[in-house]
Amino acid sequence: MSPSEVLVDCRDAARTFGRGAAAVVAVHGATCAIRAGARIAITGPSGSGKSTLLHLMAGLEQPTSGEVRRPALGSSREIGLVFQGPSLIPALNVAENTALPLVLAGMSERRADDIARAALGRVDAADLADRLPEELSGGQGQRVAIARVLAFAPRLILADEPTGQLDRATGRHIVDVLLAAADETGAALVVTTHDPAVAERLATRRVMHEGRLLSTPEEES
Repeated sequence: MSPSEVLVDCRDAARTFGRGAAAVVAVHGATCAIRAGARIAITGPSGSGKSTLLHLMAGLEQPTSGEVRRPALGSSREIGLVFQGPSLIPALNVAENTALPLVLAGMSERRADDIARAALGRVDAADLADRLPEELSGGQGQRVAIARVLAFAPRLILADEPTGQLDRATGRHIVDVLLAAADETGAALVVTTHDPAVAERLATRRVMHEGRLLSTPEEES
């Protein structure tokens, strides 16, 4: 995997919700490339379009104009998503939650359980395997959500405000886990955040303002 390999290429990608007078432009013509091994923070206040841009990158939303290409990604399974809020199924324990996407993809339950438990170990959550989501703290729930992503060995991890509902100390730990996981697997990592302390942990920082992805000085020169 070459560091110059482009995983996601956004070209003037825009997303509008609604029509006519009620239309809201969430993202205006964003242009950016996510390369293999990248560590990118996208910052900006709530409502600035960060989450919508991430959803465009992931393929959860389709652009209303422009395009989003994923030239080096063979399928959506190569993209792992970590959301801000709870994303675990209440009736399943932690190991079952982590294994579920693998089972749905056709893997045997035994093999999926082995991979899920290994992924939980990589985020220091092996001891949580038999707990239900209601028995987890916010930070523990996010670690499990990250393990579920890692079980698929994605080439790109997209984390949408992963520390937004956590206290600062727990948030720092979650960023540690994300960075360590990306380093171990070689995945690119894109994190949206409104917290400068989180953004400073990533090598590249971009800013969203009123739906616009602002250029860096290097891009403007």
